[in-house]
Amino acid sequence: MNGAAKWIARWRVRLGYLLAIIVLVFARPNPKSIAAGAAIGIFGLWVRAYAAGYLKKQEVLTMTGPYAHTRNPLYFGSAILTTGAAWAMHSWISAAILGVYFAVVYFVVMRREEGELRGHFGESFEIYAKRVPLFFPRLAPARIEGSGAGVFSFAQYKKNHEHQAALGFVFLLAFLLLIWRLRVG
Repeated sequence: MNGAAKWIARWRVRLGYLLAIIVLVFARPNPKSIAAGAAIGIFGLWVRAYAAGYLKKQEVLTMTGPYAHTRNPLYFGSAILTTGAAWAMHSWISAAILGVYFAVVYFVVMRREEGELRGHFGESFEIYAKRVPLFFPRLAPARIEGSGAGVFSFAQYKKNHEHQAALGFVFLLAFLLLIWRLRVG
């Protein structure tokens, strides 16, 4: 991975904080946009939570549950969550900034992680990658021999600290309500 890609992967969360300030400056939320964005975001949070309950980072190559549909269900859920945030902000400028940020940063991150998984799991990852798409989910789950019968685990969800995404989204929605209230006055 080149230097720029490493930098993006390492600083993506900190860049996200700066990005949040920028997109909130352009936000023009209203109760309808916030409610619609919340509904979209809740679905994204559900996808992320479902994925986090299966994911055992650095332990096994997770190929069951949502990972039988897409190799990156957490990021797919994040894309839905980002769409919800953009909708709630009710600003084309904010939506465009969020969309470009997500597309660039997470493409780099997914490719970096793919290289790590390939190096760690070798042929198993190659078989998995041939059957399961990188990002957009396939409708039917892939059947991969040796993938096991993994099941959702709430303990694994907690171990992956997935509740932080939900708390962050609730905080964003509350802040958007505050922006709306201050603007109407």
